[in-house]
Amino acid sequence: MSDPALEVVEFLLTANLYTENRELDENDLPPRYRRVFWTDPPDDDDEDDNDETAPIGIERPLVVTDNIARKATGVERPWEAVSGLMFTQREDFSGRISLTQPDMAVDWFLERADHERLSTNPTVAAAVEGRDDVDVTHAEAREQTRSIQADRVWIDSLLDQYFDEEEDAEMLDLVQVRAPEEIEMTLTDLVLTQDQEGEIQKLMKAIEHREYLADIGLREIGKILFVGPPGTGKTTVSRALAHELGLPFVEVKLSMITSQYLGETAKNVEKTFEVAKRLSPCILFIDEFDSVAKTRRSDEHAALKRAVNTLLKSIDDISLIRDEVILIGATNHPDQLDAAAWRRFDEIVNFPKPDRQMRSDILRIITKRMDVAEFDPDSVAERTEGLTGSDLRMVLREAVLEALTEERMSLTQEDILDAVEDFEERDNLKNMDMMSDGEQLVAGDGGGESGDGHSHDHAHDD
Repeated sequence: MSDPALEVVEFLLTANLYTENRELDENDLPPRYRRVFWTDPPDDDDEDDNDETAPIGIERPLVVTDNIARKATGVERPWEAVSGLMFTQREDFSGRISLTQPDMAVDWFLERADHERLSTNPTVAAAVEGRDDVDVTHAEAREQTRSIQADRVWIDSLLDQYFDEEEDAEMLDLVQVRAPEEIEMTLTDLVLTQDQEGEIQKLMKAIEHREYLADIGLREIGKILFVGPPGTGKTTVSRALAHELGLPFVEVKLSMITSQYLGETAKNVEKTFEVAKRLSPCILFIDEFDSVAKTRRSDEHAALKRAVNTLLKSIDDISLIRDEVILIGATNHPDQLDAAAWRRFDEIVNFPKPDRQMRSDILRIITKRMDVAEFDPDSVAERTEGLTGSDLRMVLREAVLEALTEERMSLTQEDILDAVEDFEERDNLKNMDMMSDGEQLVAGDGGGESGDGHSHDHAHDD
């Protein structure tokens, strides 16, 4: 359990040291502190509203009040936590809390802080580097701290600053931007094929050594196409990769752009890539890639043709090496992509339906926080051939909800097998077409992806 006094002293110490040391920048502050000291961009009425250099970010001095300390540390009564210490003071009128003797505060903090706490606070690490009782350097702490470009406040401020709320409203509605801190899934939570693991490792190495790649002339890299049926993890892996790398995740579904704003499709495609470049380094994830970059036919709508050409040109113009944007496309229908689309990607990653061993591993991950008596994931995996990770999650959800109706918070193997059977029955129903006279059900071709949630990628995860 965290020590409230230690939490508040670290915050006060960080604010004091950052204010005094002008060589430190926002990336020296832990993310949990950056949020509370962030300065938003000017309002539209401000005379500098069109100035791209208008100040946003964190300005000195950093002033700590009860309210700010509460938000940053989670300690309900910050002053009470540190009021008994000799080096703290509080101004009754303003509620400001500060240090009277920063050197004493440093000694007090180092006696109680563990290696992990110090290694994730570059501001404090910079002040104590070189002391005999300190084994963390400023550079190491910076390496362990997520950059400010990954913070939600930075992302929102940048979008507000560079894009007009009215003019770009439609386009921004179609683009979803997630900060890494908002993505709970990590790569360790996923069950990946050997091919998927290998491609992810190559991509991470390319990011780490992008200057070397530029020097030797390998600039066309970092454009990947994920191919596989719905529910096999294409979106989930992309988001987990953003979390792992600490990068903003810019997601766009091309089908929405084409179906809702056909006349503006080409412009919105360009704007999407502009958003990614503004937020770089980042991951740009283009879902349902086939909805625009499909095989072109002579009767295709002229606006859609322009959109395809704009999309392909935008892919050509964006670069991991130059723009620091990783481009990931995802498609459930690779057969609808033409050769021009395929050539834009330097890597193709297959996302097949999981085999029996993968299904067993996925079940273990999904149930790791559940109470399941005598659970045999291998047996369930045998019964679930053809199901994706997303399907398995729905099976477990049904089993949990069914148990709750019986006032139980523990599951049995039988609960899960019953849920598998129920899922298979519902899955069969989705492939049935209702006759126009409503008298009977006739098996359909099952080709459509209905609104049952199976058209989304939530797969090999927990």
